[in-house]
Amino acid sequence: MSQVSLHLQTDITPVHVAIIMDGNGRWAKKRMLPRTAGHKKGADAVRRVIESSVELGVTHLTLFGFSSENWQRPKEEVDALMGLLRYYLKNEVKRLHKEGVRIRFIGERDTLSDDIVHSIEEAENLTQNNKQLVLTVALSYGARAEIVHVTKCIAQKIKDGTLDIDQIDEDQLANELYTPY
Repeated sequence: MSQVSLHLQTDITPVHVAIIMDGNGRWAKKRMLPRTAGHKKGADAVRRVIESSVELGVTHLTLFGFSSENWQRPKEEVDALMGLLRYYLKNEVKRLHKEGVRIRFIGERDTLSDDIVHSIEEAENLTQNNKQLVLTVALSYGARAEIVHVTKCIAQKIKDGTLDIDQIDEDQLANELYTPY
């Protein structure tokens, strides 16, 4: 029986894996470490997840790394998280590019600092033709915020006269999502 279940587990590879990066602060607190140590440990785990995803043949990996609600955390913690982001954008993107990883970011970029947005754009441009793995990183992202974004985009098109209300359908909504299909 064990061989059958093991065999099935190794033959089935998901196409898309999504991970909510949560619990790093609790991990650190449990070990009497600062929350930032937990965030660093979580960021280090991302490298292993990406490598494992490529090795297993996963084609899409989405990491929910920083929600729009996370801006409410203490400034020191937010600054530390943004510092980690800067570090990984500077030090990991070229390696991921060499491994064939396409990097995409979703979320409200206007809440991020200009240098981070610039690094994000550089990473997306550098890796845009890679096909080994599509890595989508959700930063300053929230599902409700995305719904508001979609609603405003469609409302603006109706206001501008470029879209009629009767043209709104699933495809129109999908086209306005952060990850259109």
